[in-house]
Amino acid sequence: MKTINTILILILTTQFALAQSRATKVDSICKAIALKNPDIVMSIGFVDNGKEYFFNYGKISRESNIAVDENTVYEIGSVTKLLTGNLIAQAANEGKLKTDDFIDNYLPKEYKLSEEIKGKIRISDLASHQSGLPDFDFKELMESNPKQPLDIDIEKVHELLNEKTTLKDYGEYRYSNINFVIMGMILEKVYDKNYDTILREKILIPLKMNQTLTTDFNLKNKIVGYDLEGLEQEFLNWNSIVASAGLIKSNTVDMSKFLKALLSKKGKIAKATTITEQTYYKTEDREMAFGQQIERNGTDSFFYKTGNTLACSAILAYDKKTNWGMIILLNQSNSKLIAELINTSFEEVLLKK
Repeated sequence: MKTINTILILILTTQFALAQSRATKVDSICKAIALKNPDIVMSIGFVDNGKEYFFNYGKISRESNIAVDENTVYEIGSVTKLLTGNLIAQAANEGKLKTDDFIDNYLPKEYKLSEEIKGKIRISDLASHQSGLPDFDFKELMESNPKQPLDIDIEKVHELLNEKTTLKDYGEYRYSNINFVIMGMILEKVYDKNYDTILREKILIPLKMNQTLTTDFNLKNKIVGYDLEGLEQEFLNWNSIVASAGLIKSNTVDMSKFLKALLSKKGKIAKATTITEQTYYKTEDREMAFGQQIERNGTDSFFYKTGNTLACSAILAYDKKTNWGMIILLNQSNSKLIAELINTSFEEVLLKK
């Protein structure tokens, strides 16, 4: 028994050392990129074999001396869609729906689908962005309300789903936020609760994600975001109509808890990944799972979802095979920098055994 215990201690110590080594390398990469971009604030959460590491660079705002930390709240934008996808998968596992169901019977009664659309769009088409439904006209929304373009009413959704709607490129990848607006409606229909309540009951409360915010995000430890021109941008207001597509606010502590749940083999959130990690659309250039994308490199692969708002950028990525996960949050809408951070970390550290 003493020999077995000694071996176990040696194995655990070795695994911890390897995890520390990978975390140190990730920190080194992110720090170098942060130094090249001194005006951009970054918070990174890294989960390696169950161990959490947090790296932070910069101040809460350009006028503040307060450093960001793992509790600092950012907008996660469309990373929200990954959580919405997991909620739909949980509903499927509970027998409340099937992912290959048509959306027709899940819409509020005021929506009247055209004959062309009836019996054609499945829930999985929404989650993999191949429904052919149009997206919101963000140029128009920005012109009408440049600070809060998503403060829209239900009539705007009606315009996209009325009798005259036709599908463009059905069955092909065509990104549209309306897909996840509808998925939010579906969740509210099957649970007879609002999206905010469902999110809390199914993910936030079980994982104790106490700093992941929805309707109320008036707190001090919150990042100040900036656009590419350096102008300050306020956070997007909570709007129950479009919330499920991209309005959650969170930090690296809470999102690391979500990552650990995705990587685990226990619980309803982990069980939902048997659905969310399936391939629903694939070409040479793109592979879509359920609410997230798949990146492959030989036998290695990871799942990921990016998010951009007017004020922030985010990416959540994970790989079950090598048991790592990462959340990166920026105080600027900068998808190029997000890609550099995750791709460099993957190629230089996470791809290597």
